[in-house]
Amino acid sequence: MITGLNGQGKDLQFGFETDDRFDKELGSIIRKLELDKDFNVGEDGIEQISFAVVDLTGDKPVLGGFKPENLIYPASVYKMYVAATILWQISEGMYRLETSHIVKEHNAVDRTREIKWDPRPLLAGGDTVTIGYLLDLMITRSDNSAANCLIDVATRPGINKLIKIYGWEGSEVTRKFLKRKLEDPGYAEVPSTMTCGLHAADFLYKIYNNELINEWVSRQMMTLLGRQLDKSKLAQGLPGSAMYYHKTGWFSYWTHDVGIVADGEVKYVIACFLPIEEEKALPIMKELSRRVFDLMKNKGN
Repeated sequence: MITGLNGQGKDLQFGFETDDRFDKELGSIIRKLELDKDFNVGEDGIEQISFAVVDLTGDKPVLGGFKPENLIYPASVYKMYVAATILWQISEGMYRLETSHIVKEHNAVDRTREIKWDPRPLLAGGDTVTIGYLLDLMITRSDNSAANCLIDVATRPGINKLIKIYGWEGSEVTRKFLKRKLEDPGYAEVPSTMTCGLHAADFLYKIYNNELINEWVSRQMMTLLGRQLDKSKLAQGLPGSAMYYHKTGWFSYWTHDVGIVADGEVKYVIACFLPIEEEKALPIMKELSRRVFDLMKNKGN
């Protein structure tokens, strides 16, 4: 059952409707995979999943899930909020995709490539690259150094202006991807960034509808997400014919994937945040994705 939402079958905060049957079917998948429980995440205590699916095939988007409003550490998924802000600022004429940026030494934190076979070199302090190159690195390879650079460009207040506009309270970007001792003044002691399935799903739904800021921003985001190189998570459970526009993330106890699935008449948004180590989470994600796809394909039969 959807937890924390006000009512069933009504318009909700982000314009989604709900359906009892859809919600129960998704809940059944979650229970069968034993994801409806508390998870121990070490010194961070007890955590629960945050899961949302939006059916895009009807006249209005229909939301289902399990604890979609549960705020959880998103790992690299929140890089998509950074990317959207950068594109928004470009669309406002603040700079261009071709604008050069010099990498600051403390922002160059990656020591290995997230995608081992990706040929692009690691960023190093003093490198001069374009904003467009940093965007592609940050989303397709989930490059932390690129993210740190772009958080500086967009600024955290700038990113959180986007969060506020759309009502994603609790998903404000607070941290860069580096140790606290290397953080900028005023950010060393701030809480970690959080988000939830509902906010991620609404973000992706707005991209799908070309409504995230404007059509140019939405289409640029769709292109970036469609070039995602990490296929180890929910993508594993999708048929080869499906196109998946998504952003993944993992760190320590957290393994996540959020995206837009399109395969003929099957169209939906999925946002899956699991407080489970990646090695254990990957086979679960594959099976979860397969079952959700089968549900969406056979919906109404």
